[in-house]
Amino acid sequence: MSESSVSATQSSKRRRGSDYAELARWVRDAGLLRRRHGYYAARIAVNVLLLAGGGVAFVVLGDSWWQLLIAVLLAGVFTQFAFIGHDAGHRQIFGSRRGNDLVGYAHGVVTGISYEWWVGKHNRHHANPNHEDEDPDIEIPALAFSNEQARTKRGLLRWVAKYQAFLFFPLLLAEAVMLRIASVRAVLRREVNATWREAALLTTHLVGYLGVVFLVLSPLKAVLFILVHQGLMGVYLGCSFAPNHKGMPILRKDERLDYLRKQVLTSRNIIGGRWVDGLLGGLNYQIEHHLFPSMPRPNLRRAQPLVREFCLQRGISYSHCGLVSSYAQVLRHLHAVGAPLRRPHRPVQASG
Repeated sequence: MSESSVSATQSSKRRRGSDYAELARWVRDAGLLRRRHGYYAARIAVNVLLLAGGGVAFVVLGDSWWQLLIAVLLAGVFTQFAFIGHDAGHRQIFGSRRGNDLVGYAHGVVTGISYEWWVGKHNRHHANPNHEDEDPDIEIPALAFSNEQARTKRGLLRWVAKYQAFLFFPLLLAEAVMLRIASVRAVLRREVNATWREAALLTTHLVGYLGVVFLVLSPLKAVLFILVHQGLMGVYLGCSFAPNHKGMPILRKDERLDYLRKQVLTSRNIIGGRWVDGLLGGLNYQIEHHLFPSMPRPNLRRAQPLVREFCLQRGISYSHCGLVSSYAQVLRHLHAVGAPLRRPHRPVQASG
């Protein structure tokens, strides 16, 4: 390589590295990293009131089949609590880690998900989104997100991968339960630092949740209530996270991009009004969230046009689409990945 080529390569790397620094200056100058304590106080208050209202309705209704409607309501409320826990894990609420952790652990008691385990897992995802062997969110046993992953499936998991586009939403019914199982496993394996605290919080949730449900409802109604509540919560969580990266480019093990492009090219925004912001907990601004994880949720909407304009100026692909279109893209990708497994094996013809 000539000296001029080396110089050009180094210049390109410096320019790319400085792109994010320049964007960060734009964001700071616009005041988009300032805390929004009032917003979060109001959001948490609304969630608590909804939870309390659901709890009162649950007790008043007693042993009634109408409780299944309360299960639907609480599935949404619990997921909204999970969104606040997500924001606390990214330190979006307070400037101090202690304040955010206090909110995160408190919300973990409600959702039954280990806060410390989830933060560690989620931070690994943020560091390397859609990167083979480095992003835990694409290392899901029941699904394949690349042809390489599909080829490694065996037995029942191979059959699931064949038809994963059709099974995707039914599989989400187990998402909330799987998160709780993973939380318990992390505590038992001491994969969290505050083992006893996490164990106490998870036990408090489990005993309190099951105790109240089986105290108020007959066994059959209690089981159906839990199935509806946990199943719909899993679907809600999965439908909030899946559109953000699934179906976007997957980076190979040896593939490296600068921070700005790594986050933008592997993420997808969901466009819509404020109802979409509320429904998806701000995760619909996935590109802005990945670029600035500590940015308070309500500021993401304001950051979106700024980040998009910055990317367009530099020729960086910026992906965004509607909610229904995002699910269609995810399902098409899953169907395409499973296609080689659906092709019948042709026996090799013997020669001679």
